[in-house]
Amino acid sequence: MGAVIELFLFMLIIATAAFAPLGYFIYKYTQKNAQPFGDTEPHGDSSSFVNDLAESAIYFIKSKLSKK
Repeated sequence: MGAVIELFLFMLIIATAAFAPLGYFIYKYTQKNAQPFGDTEPHGDSSSFVNDLAESAIYFIKSKLSKK
């Protein structure tokens, strides 16, 4: 019986460590009017080389697939 209690406590400690980052994110997300990291720029408003490259790759693949 003692082994079961010991195993339960050990698993409880592991579960707490595993889900602590999720709890921290939820805590931060509920602060500052649902802005977890303060005022950030909305996604897609600024152009970047990586976004342009990804868009051109997607367009290229779509054009190759549509020709078949």
